[in-house]
Amino acid sequence: MRDLSQTIIKFDYDKNNNKGDFFLSRSNKHVFDFLDQWPKWEKNFVNIIGEALSGKTHLMNIFLQKNKGIKVDANYLKDINLKEIKIYENIIIENLKSVVDEKLLYSLLNLIEQDNKYIIITSSVPIVYLDFKLKDLKSRTKNFLLLNIEQPDDELIFAIIVKNLSDRQITLDKRLIQYIIKRIERSYSKINDFIYKIDQLSLKKKKSVDLKIIKEVLGE
Repeated sequence: MRDLSQTIIKFDYDKNNNKGDFFLSRSNKHVFDFLDQWPKWEKNFVNIIGEALSGKTHLMNIFLQKNKGIKVDANYLKDINLKEIKIYENIIIENLKSVVDEKLLYSLLNLIEQDNKYIIITSSVPIVYLDFKLKDLKSRTKNFLLLNIEQPDDELIFAIIVKNLSDRQITLDKRLIQYIIKRIERSYSKINDFIYKIDQLSLKKKKSVDLKIIKEVLGE
């Protein structure tokens, strides 16, 4: 895995989906380790929960590099053909929300069980909490093993900040990064939004990111 003590880590987060490009910390290691143990899972139905930008898609791409399967965004679930998808041993449905073809999803879950295949559904909240109208589907969601990507700890926040800064060709002293970590909200989306804002303010002021810019964006 990457050394989180590096000041600048350069890689394309969208294109790199190898193990070596995924930042492990206490926030996500349990999910990573579970996926790495396939097929020795206690259940064939898995729900991975995490907020936006928490690394769910990255984890799924790593999983599919090692294991054969197919990944479908939940928004396009209505377009799949169950006869075509059943050839895959692992089926991943990403970003599931309550607005979905419930009968199709229920049929897919039945197929998974009948053929002893595996399904991973990613979502921002446990799917058992989604407002499905189909009672049989609602009941099925209770059979999923839940794995939650936790809020980022200091180590992971550091890595996310450094990666985002590197993408924008911004270099910050570690002391400034630590300053940010102590004050920023522990949210993946908020961290990304913060880096975007300091970059935009830096461009607007036509000066490098410094403590003044950081404080202004933090509202201090």
